[in-house]
Amino acid sequence: MPTGPKGQKRPADVIGNAVRVMRIATGEESDNVPDDGKSAAAKELGSKGGKKRAANMTPGARRDREEGGGKPLETIASIPL
Repeated sequence: MPTGPKGQKRPADVIGNAVRVMRIATGEESDNVPDDGKSAAAKELGSKGGKKRAANMTPGARRDREEGGGKPLETIASIPL
């Protein structure tokens, strides 16, 4: 039986998966999603990190980072991280 991205077991065929989804929807089977090991506080801080970093960047630094997107690494090596 194949495993999902978080390690949960799931049916290999489409019909078996549809039956499993139906059982979960009707309450015959529980949807046991394994815990990823992160606390709620860590998840909340992690989601705030990018916004906080963007707010602290100067407009020039932000522009340099945006200009580097989609370019080969050799051409953006001089852009500070």
